Amino acid sequence: MELFWEKPAIVFYNEKQKEPEREAFAVVKAERLTVRRDDRTKKIRGAIQDFFTLMGEVDHLSSHPGISGGFVLCWMDDREDDLSKAWRRLNGVTFPTKPVFTTVGPGKFGEEKRTYNADFEAEQGKIE
Repeated sequence: MELFWEKPAIVFYNEKQKEPEREAFAVVKAERLTVRRDDRTKKIRGAIQDFFTLMGEVDHLSSHPGISGGFVLCWMDDREDDLSKAWRRLNGVTFPTKPVFTTVGPGKFGEEKRTYNADFEAEQGKIE
């Protein structure tokens, strides 16, 4: 099964089992989020395409602890009419390889704008 969302805002949390984090460390806007679940093995893999930071730091994903540590990703499914059922979530998200970025700049305020692409794996999720 493969699902995708166009232009989602994705919220990143560090995954902690004993005391779940309530504050996101980053929010990104992506061109496309693709999630594939193998119905036979139940493995979840996906890709976040052409995303940039709205809040926080996504460089944490590129650091060694960020690659091996687990994350929780959340976003809204705008195809769902009932907002109480619209939240989607992936738990145990890891990035097997570092997210790749391209630099466009200088931006409006002289800073460089980074656009990232990343593949991920997840242990479980609510994607439907």
